[in-house]
Amino acid sequence: MSGIDLRPEARDPHAGAGLLRDGPAPGEASLGVVLVHGRGDSAAGILGLVDALRERGAPDATYLAPDAVGNVWYPESFLQPLERNQPHLDSALAVLDRTVQVFEDAGVYRERLVIAGFSQGACLALEWAARRGGVFGGVVALSGGLIGSEVDPARYPNRLDDTVVFFGCSDIDPHIPETRVHASARQLQAQGAAVTSRIYPGMPHTVNDDELRWFADRLAQLHHAG
Repeated sequence: MSGIDLRPEARDPHAGAGLLRDGPAPGEASLGVVLVHGRGDSAAGILGLVDALRERGAPDATYLAPDAVGNVWYPESFLQPLERNQPHLDSALAVLDRTVQVFEDAGVYRERLVIAGFSQGACLALEWAARRGGVFGGVVALSGGLIGSEVDPARYPNRLDDTVVFFGCSDIDPHIPETRVHASARQLQAQGAAVTSRIYPGMPHTVNDDELRWFADRLAQLHHAG
């Protein structure tokens, strides 16, 4: 006889996700950045980008990085049908809801927030922003694309007007097809976002200097605009 597993961790596998911070407490800096780590990494790992951003001129900001339970946001490839990655995907999106709420509770609203991620974290950041909509300071997808077996516009009814979005990826990335990067960029453009896409020939699955400079420059633009 089989039944439904009603344990909280079965329904919401990332309910116990941790949150790490680099920089001032939320609200003490005018800018906030959410950094979302990739598969097999951690919040501490993705926060390693902060020093690289500062070296490239990024201004003072609060960086928050949520920590996936088990170091994986969802189990299957991001190109699988959505149901293959449930309930982990919905649980992971809820983690980003809670992380952004930390900033909003401290008076740092979405126009002063940048949502960024690498690899699986980039996919999650994009999916969250595209579904939730609104005006963000920026969305930075370092080797990522929208989640699902196809990019379905019906899943993204909300607008992203005035949101600046960056896609950076290799043309030979073993995990992120270039075609999905372009399809994702078109979807966010259709939602009103101002999209920059840069495809790097022959780059391995990593983050490069050009991407970090774009990211740091965007933070500097927001700082000066504030």
